Amino acid sequence: MGVATDELERRIIVATQGGLPLVPDPWGAVARDLGVAPEELLARIRSMLDRGVIRRIGAVPNHYAIGYTANGMSVWDVADEAIDAVGEWLGSLAAVTHCYRRPRRLPDWPYNLFAMVHGRSHEAVRAELDDIAARIEARFPGVCRARDVLFSSAILKKTGLRIGAPG
Repeated sequence: MGVATDELERRIIVATQGGLPLVPDPWGAVARDLGVAPEELLARIRSMLDRGVIRRIGAVPNHYAIGYTANGMSVWDVADEAIDAVGEWLGSLAAVTHCYRRPRRLPDWPYNLFAMVHGRSHEAVRAELDDIAARIEARFPGVCRARDVLFSSAILKKTGLRIGAPG
């Protein structure tokens, strides 16, 4: 993993880690706040992405605010020899917002692959997961031995790692 090389890169991370301003030119606003040219800001961000200092830049929607109130964490028991292929494929689906591998906790918890699907109802999420299960079986016959879905019962504040301001 890369490391921020100077104070400006750290200031860029601090200025953007909570989100970009909701203005017509968010990068210009951040650049002005930091006292640098927009071209310099964007060049530094590209460099940090290339070096792995930051992994990605993306929108993080509030699913509840846009009507997706059923949040289903699907859990899958996938054969170990196929989990990487299934996980990569599952994580690439538009319906899946995040996907990751976790160790089984036998005998009570056989699931080793988790994938979040959001929908407007529990029924909609279950229907999406039925479709995904059929597609997994068609693409990777016999590797998924069991599955279930766990629905959120509370809204938790979600944030990534935050670093403090320099100084």
